[in-house]
Amino acid sequence: MTIPTEELKQLLCNALCAEVRLYEKGENLIFVETPFSFSDGDTYSIYLRQLPSGGFRISDYGHTMMHLSYENDIDKFREGTRGKIFEQILNEMDLREENGAFYTDTPMENIGAALFRFGQAVTKIHDLTFLNRLRTESTFYDDLRESLQHIVPTEKVTENYVYEAMPNARDYPIDFRIDGKYAPLFVFGIPGRDKARLATIILEHLLREKAEFDCLLIFADQSVIPRGDLARLSNVGGEMVASLDAQDDFQRKVLKRVA
Repeated sequence: MTIPTEELKQLLCNALCAEVRLYEKGENLIFVETPFSFSDGDTYSIYLRQLPSGGFRISDYGHTMMHLSYENDIDKFREGTRGKIFEQILNEMDLREENGAFYTDTPMENIGAALFRFGQAVTKIHDLTFLNRLRTESTFYDDLRESLQHIVPTEKVTENYVYEAMPNARDYPIDFRIDGKYAPLFVFGIPGRDKARLATIILEHLLREKAEFDCLLIFADQSVIPRGDLARLSNVGGEMVASLDAQDDFQRKVLKRVA
């Protein structure tokens, strides 16, 4: 069977063109209405301004970051793993940022491809918000470290601590050791099932060596840990914080044990 390529191309062109509208917004400025939208239904703000040297500048005039700031701390988009992903998106999509506004310059003959690439870039930037709700392992540890820094002086914290008295100790690093009131506080971050199992093993080794310590287990989301894994971890672990978002609970439990 022969695919009617030209007919299909025409149908797609007609459908896509029907989804794009242009509105003049003042001298030399055009608003482009596209089918691109945020999860709450607001459409992307995309503007075209003709450049004196020819071609066009495509910009959101700061609307993307303003929209995301309603429910997110956008400063975090430039920190840690999020910051690296953010910079990667800008570089891959040939975007520049100026005072919170994203833009790219393109010759007129490439404006269609540039416009869709711009929309794709805004979508990728918006997707960084999912790292707040569904943290990847790497961003979870970034956030855990940052939270501890707000509670405890840096000099009291040792990251990836090794309890040397334990056999093969370097195979069982402890996420954070904090100088405690009566004993060191060992903090374990638990982003998922695998780390819950590893933390159980580490704690069992520590208990076998009769190590003196307090323990605090911080979950990305305790509800996603299988019941059996959670039960085994609770048998050997100390107090728990069900989610890193529970900052008041986290701070209270840390300060209770820290000198």
